[in-house]
Amino acid sequence: MAAMDGDEIASSYLLAMTKHFIIHMTIENAQKAVDNWIKTTGIRYFNELTNTAILMEEVGEVARIMARQYGEQSYKKSDTEVNLADEMADVLFVLICLANQTGIDLTEALEKNMEKKSIRDTERHRNNEKLK
Repeated sequence: MAAMDGDEIASSYLLAMTKHFIIHMTIENAQKAVDNWIKTTGIRYFNELTNTAILMEEVGEVARIMARQYGEQSYKKSDTEVNLADEMADVLFVLICLANQTGIDLTEALEKNMEKKSIRDTERHRNNEKLK
């Protein structure tokens, strides 16, 4: 077996780390995996404003698919190769980038948000006639 050079070793390590984080994917591990990818493959994070614009672009791609797949808008020839799951993953990836850049622990943020919604909306949805 031939010896690996530095780039091959780095690639091998990155692949192993990515597989580890995917197998044990939690929000925390997703944040670590994205950070690892950015620092090794992406070189550095885009600035927060650029990532916010990219997030809006990715959300728009999800909206385009939703409007065609579940809404009343018809498909164009350019829409034939779209993948909703992949586009949602793009949204999540950029959102995780922004969380990492701004020091937000998404696990903690989601736990607090769910608690807030559970307290605030205890009766709200049960009493909503539109949902019955």
